Amino acid sequence: MKTLLWGCTLCVVLHAVSVIGRLHPECEILTEIKRDEEQCLQSIKENSNASGQGCQAVWDGVLCWPYAAYGQIVNVSCPRIFLQFNPTLGTITRNCTSAGWSVRSPANLTTCVMDAPVLTAEASYYGTIQTIYTVGYSLSLAVLSVAVFILLMFRRLHCTRNYIHVQLFATFILRSLSVFIKDAVLFGDADIDHCTFSTAGCKISVVFWYFCMLTNYFWLLVEALYLSSLLVVPFSYGKSYFWWWSVLGWGVPTVCTVAWVITKLQFENTECWDVIEGSPYWWIIKGPIVASIAINFVLFINIIRILVQKVMPREVHTAISSQYRRLTKSTLLLVPLFGVHYIVCAFPPDGAVLAIRLYLDLCIGSFQGFIVGVLYCFMNQEVQTEIYRRWLSRKLNSYGAVPVIGKTQMDTSC
Repeated sequence: MKTLLWGCTLCVVLHAVSVIGRLHPECEILTEIKRDEEQCLQSIKENSNASGQGCQAVWDGVLCWPYAAYGQIVNVSCPRIFLQFNPTLGTITRNCTSAGWSVRSPANLTTCVMDAPVLTAEASYYGTIQTIYTVGYSLSLAVLSVAVFILLMFRRLHCTRNYIHVQLFATFILRSLSVFIKDAVLFGDADIDHCTFSTAGCKISVVFWYFCMLTNYFWLLVEALYLSSLLVVPFSYGKSYFWWWSVLGWGVPTVCTVAWVITKLQFENTECWDVIEGSPYWWIIKGPIVASIAINFVLFINIIRILVQKVMPREVHTAISSQYRRLTKSTLLLVPLFGVHYIVCAFPPDGAVLAIRLYLDLCIGSFQGFIVGVLYCFMNQEVQTEIYRRWLSRKLNSYGAVPVIGKTQMDTSC
């Protein structure tokens, strides 16, 4: 069992490395072409002493053409980055004539990209993705704002567990805001090349986005650690413990973000800091996120194991179906709290990696805050009871006798 658990954890880590920090698709193309240009120019420089009659090696802005003799026809494959759009690489042809290189054939690189109908479908697909995650983050922002207000307004709800919930809700709120701010700064003006422009405002928006992303992952980790500790050591933690959770949830992301900003300023102060392909300094941000995902996965499996032991019937005549329903319900309640949707595509089908990543990270991920707010605030029986009491208080000007409402599987006493 332990071998299987750690094997799955390794798969999760490897998947997280491939997912976190991926560039915008259009920026990936420009970055890859720029890298090809540097390699081409370096090769031309190293072979500059080559003599002979013919067409000299040249970089034409997209492709690198080697030296060719007069009358030679040269075929060059499209840049490998275009494999994102086509299953096979096309080729571009040029003739070396006595007047120099001929025009590329085809001149507009149509063999490298998709057909127009496919490109239209892709544009519609990405437009749909943007609409979905905009709606998701907007709903999360609204629901979580109300949830934070409720948990802070009622004194009876003040306890370590709900304090941790409030912090997690706050990170989801910040993450939603950071996405809207980043999109407005980077993509608000269609005339600006967001892959290359560099301003203080765009860098601040990107830093804020990474910080909010880090805090969100770490407060998901805090929730997992806190629930695990309650199951192992069933006693109520005081406020003094909450400060240690705060150091992990806010302190570690702050230190990592500051360290990343300093290294970027000193060694890699280029573009808007959102292009991190091939940057070793990105591990300052990516490393802690990968670690938190892996730890959360281990804790999730361990908690499910504990729940199985607690929920499974001890006697043969006990209703097994009802126990399975309780276990299933508890597991489903843990999925959004632990961010398990970051794990489920560790083994995506061939050809569906980008689509799955977009749906999980942007679509499902944008609704995660909304789901967590509904499950752990509005569907929480303690919250419902307190709101009912407050309603009775206003109606009867006293608390009076209030019907007792049973707790859910995930409620714990404050």
